[in-house]
This record gives sequence, structure tokens and C-alpha cells, in this order.
Amino acid sequence: MDLDEYRPIQSEDELEYGSVDLNEDQHCDLIIRAFNGDIDKDHTIASQAANVNNKIWVFWDQESSGTVLDHDEQQMTIELKHVEANDPFQVTIIHAKCKPSMRIPIWKTLRLKSTSCSVPWCVIGEFNVIASFEEKFGGLPYQMKRSIDFLGMIEDCGLVDLGFYGPRYTWSNVRGPYLIVWKRLDRGMVNDNWLRTFPATTITHLAAAGSDHSLLLVELHVWSTHIASSAMWIFHQKLKTTFRALSFRSREQYGGIFQLPKEFEQKVKEVEEKWLVTNDPSDRAALHDIQAQYTKYLKTEEAVLRQKTQLHGFKDGDGNSRYFIA
Repeated sequence: MDLDEYRPIQSEDELEYGSVDLNEDQHCDLIIRAFNGDIDKDHTIASQAANVNNKIWVFWDQESSGTVLDHDEQQMTIELKHVEANDPFQVTIIHAKCKPSMRIPIWKTLRLKSTSCSVPWCVIGEFNVIASFEEKFGGLPYQMKRSIDFLGMIEDCGLVDLGFYGPRYTWSNVRGPYLIVWKRLDRGMVNDNWLRTFPATTITHLAAAGSDHSLLLVELHVWSTHIASSAMWIFHQKLKTTFRALSFRSREQYGGIFQLPKEFEQKVKEVEEKWLVTNDPSDRAALHDIQAQYTKYLKTEEAVLRQKTQLHGFKDGDGNSRYFIA
């Protein structure tokens, strides 16, 4: 059987058990059905694009317009414009090959793109390589020389890793407790323009569905800044009017907003470590349940903090204080 150039190699860990038999058509159908789910009928696929070998597919809804700039076997770059964003941005989706020598062309392509890209730029996907020892668990000790080209590309392109919420690893070989290997092979990185335009971008590692890789959920948290003075004043008054109601609702419905994320973060670590040892399906299900609750409380905490920041900003700005002068 021919070697899959895109599947993570396991020779470094002396594992010769083959790969997980995954149905790619079912996986793609699962993503499409999730995107066109019954929960939100307003967000259905308006257009789609694929790279030259159909390894990368991109879908966008009617709230976005997209133009494919270029693509090859390991990447596809699209310029997107969303109705809530003031300017277009570029996204390069990566599906890198497994052997270091086969990945050299994609690193060259990204270096070239970085020299000509003057808009917010995000590079995201499956890079099939880790960036540090901490991004691998299990198997033989990792040899960092395998990552030199990858790390050099990140430095040359001026990219910043966005980090993540959720599990530490995005891929596993799905073996028993003594043979299992975990790696963070998927990530999202951005340039300085992206950080200035979308400073609140987050990435969450979701549960794997029909694949040995976890899904990456990217949230931009776009907040329009083009507001006329009259509209801002109206918005200010609305925030002041609803402040008491929101505070009461927060205490009544959510309780310890800032304490719950800390508690569930510890629970996630405990259950994740247990699953890494046992590789038991029931422990995996328990981990997904705890992660879902943890993400919910994190988003609640984030929303409350953002709201408080905006309220304090309006208040201090109105008083012409050092808050805005500094």
C-alpha cells in the first residue's frame, strides 16, 4: 500500500501498526452537515473552494465573500471579507505532508507570501510538525532537528502562535495506553496586522469527529469601531440603563462567574491525564463533557469582562480622566 504523504509518520516511535481507517467522504459530509445544521438556518454555505488535489476544502456563508488567491498541494490562500469586518483579510489553510523534505516547498511558499502580504494574515491548519518538546506526549523522545525548518519559517514570516483553549494535543495515533502518542500538529498563526485588527482572536481545540485530528474553532470577536458620535451616545445610554439588570442577572443565573472556570480548568486537567493513561472510551466521553462545560464558563467570564471593560471605558472617557489621556 502506498504511503499517505499527509498522514503523520510514526517511525520515530517504532510503531508499525498502520493508521486509523478513516472515511474522508464521511468526514467531509459531517462537516458540511454541521455547517448547514438545523440550529442556525441563517448560516448556510454560499460558496466553496478546494485546492489542486482536493485535500483542502473551504466553505463560507452568505455573510462573507471570498476569492482564492492561489493554491497548491499543501496550501490554499483565500482573501475574505466579512460583513462585520471593515477590511479584507487573508487566510492560508495548511495541509502539510508528513516527511520533513516534502514540507520544504510549503515553508518557501509561506516565506514568499509574508513579503508581499500587507493585510491581516492567518496561517492555520495541519502542519504535521511540532514546535517544542512539550507538544508531544508518548513514544520516543522527540528530535528537535525535525522542527528546525518549521521554526525558521515562523521566524522569517514574523508569525505569532495564537495559542489555544482546550486539550493540549490535536492528534493521536489512537493506540493502547502504553503505545499511544499525542502531538500538537495543528495550530493557527498570524502576522502583526492581524493582531492589530483582530486582537481578541481565539482558537479552541474541539473534540475529534471522524478524524484522528481535533477540529480548530477560530473566533475573531469582531467589534466595529466606526460609530458616529450620536450613535455612541445612544449606545452609552443603553449600557448605563441595562447595567443594573445585567448585574442582577449575572449574580442570579451564573453565580461565581470567575471561580467556576478555575474549578473546571483543574477538572479538565485531571480527566485529561486520566484518559492519557487509560485511553478508555468512557474517560474520553467524560473529558469531552468537562471540556464543554469549561468552555462555556470561559466564554461567560470573557463576555462579562469585556462588558465591564466597555462600561468603565465609557465612564472614564466621559469624565475626561487620565484613563483616555495617558
